Amino acid sequence: MALQHLTEEQVRTWTREQKDRWWLENVFRGNMPQLTFRSAITGFLLGGILSATNLYVGAKTGWTLGVGITSVILAFSMFKILSRLGARDMSLLENNCMQSIATAAGYMTGPLISGMAAYMMVENRPMAWPRMLLFNVVLSLLGVLVAFPMKRRFINDEQQPFPEGRACGVVLDTLYTSKAAVGLYKAKVLAYAALIAGGLKFVSGENIMNFLQMKVIGLRGFWHLPERLDAWYYSLADAGRLPIPRLAGADIRQLGLFPTLDLAMFGAGGLMGIRAGTSMLVGMILNFCLIVPWMIAIGEIAPRADGTFSRIHILNTWALWWGIAIMVTAALTTLFAKPKIILSAFSGFFKKQERGRDVVAHIELPLWISFLGVPIIGALGVWMMHAWFGVRIDLGILAIPLILVLTLIAANSTALTGITPTGSLSKIPQFLFGTLHPRHPPTNLMTALMSTEVASNASNLLMDIKPGYMLGAKPRQQAIGHCIGIVAGALASTPLFYLLFLSDYRPGMNLQEVMITDQFGFPSALQWKGVSDLVAAVFSEGRSPIAQSAVLAMGIAAVVGLVLEIVRIARKKGFPLSPLAIGLGVVIPPDSTLAMFAGAGFFWLMRRRYEQRPGTPGHMLWIETQEPICAGLIAGAALIGITDVLVRVFLL
Repeated sequence: MALQHLTEEQVRTWTREQKDRWWLENVFRGNMPQLTFRSAITGFLLGGILSATNLYVGAKTGWTLGVGITSVILAFSMFKILSRLGARDMSLLENNCMQSIATAAGYMTGPLISGMAAYMMVENRPMAWPRMLLFNVVLSLLGVLVAFPMKRRFINDEQQPFPEGRACGVVLDTLYTSKAAVGLYKAKVLAYAALIAGGLKFVSGENIMNFLQMKVIGLRGFWHLPERLDAWYYSLADAGRLPIPRLAGADIRQLGLFPTLDLAMFGAGGLMGIRAGTSMLVGMILNFCLIVPWMIAIGEIAPRADGTFSRIHILNTWALWWGIAIMVTAALTTLFAKPKIILSAFSGFFKKQERGRDVVAHIELPLWISFLGVPIIGALGVWMMHAWFGVRIDLGILAIPLILVLTLIAANSTALTGITPTGSLSKIPQFLFGTLHPRHPPTNLMTALMSTEVASNASNLLMDIKPGYMLGAKPRQQAIGHCIGIVAGALASTPLFYLLFLSDYRPGMNLQEVMITDQFGFPSALQWKGVSDLVAAVFSEGRSPIAQSAVLAMGIAAVVGLVLEIVRIARKKGFPLSPLAIGLGVVIPPDSTLAMFAGAGFFWLMRRRYEQRPGTPGHMLWIETQEPICAGLIAGAALIGITDVLVRVFLL
């Protein structure tokens, strides 16, 4: 049946009691199973898997991907298959509760690829895994406790759209009505995409092929499909048959300029779209093909001790700074260019509302849990910051009310646009706490991590709560599901972080060089660290920590980022470039940028070809099933990529 919703006039004129009563009478499905053992277990397992893929993709791109629709389709198809074998099919609300658990687990990777990774780079030592796990759990629990009181305003009262959450609710409703075959088709396509991507990653996995061919079969050598698409060229170049391409005298491979067969990044490009993909390509070409060779030629970027260059060396010594400048300027411009979003976030606290009986109190998460839980869990977080990271108690306490301010801004943006401005918001506490305690970089990193990540988590959870409201779920059981997902995400992502990124670290090594490789660029963490380094150096020593030419490049990039973002906002969808994505093209490895641009371009071409041909197989496959295809490519390649690293750690 069609999803029921209030009219704009009803939203504007009815009291919250009237809206809640209407919801209870017309939408609420009180007797339908929701948080059952099997929905909890399914969400727990899928959440752990999707959390792992988010960690893998996030370390490469700085972005975490939504997993709600993917988990819905996977669980639906899985239980459809099991129902043919005699099992009872999963109900609509069981599936919704399952995706609540899975999405909560997926959000757990955000702090690991941003503030926590930046902290470890600044301190040049790994964070003890119990501290990483427990602090991340505290941040996520605070997100749950902050989200549910705000649900009463943003969802129950104002009926805000939360676009991605609404889309998930529509997908769920479609799967459980007459169009269930569409869901099964999308699940099959997702599985095929995962098998193709996983199969290619399997035969190109150097460690997997080494183990199977030499350790298992007993061969003296091994073969694997080269992941670099230009390997054939350099095999001829090494034999003297072809020249080695150079820029400013440097082998272009030392600049990171080589294409790879990375279907995870191909799928990520399909999700991000052609504008972001093109912008990243522009940033990559500007940096690695034009600006960096120029700086090498005039001696502003010196080679390493052995006379060679590397992408990471170039990034850390010069290029990182202009990339950060354009990203920070663009992000803050976007945030403050929409004052209505910021002002409307707080307007609800000042408008007089007619009070009535709380008719949904028996199913909502009781407000007293949040009113008591936020100070208690918040105090625990402040103690952790002080005892584990050396943050002053007074500054830690100041981060707690800042959570509320940032959450109101973030939740309002997520409600209206579907975009949670985590990167933009993180600069506010970093600059604030950096000026208050400039000689202690962990202060600005960990306080920003607490205030920003809680705001981001709460906003993303509101988007996850939206489909439950649309379908008539019990909010209290969704809250419990989120807590289950937090445990799943923490247990999956924390040990995996150490295995993927820190297994080669030994005391005395440069941790940043260990973590940042040609495979994993950690662009979000580099941005956090760059802002922290800049704030600490400027406010504690009154000097810039970077070269004069890099300072000039930062100034130019900041102006360009400001102008481009203003033009982009003014032109709305008519402007083809994103300055934020241009900056990402600087810090993300070029091979990942090329793969993402290829994915974005491919799906853009498919959309151009089939968008106006509804009902055709091409439209069904490339338009309606684009997201499952991309999710399958990411999941298949990422899981086998993770396996390849684990084989090296444990079996070789």
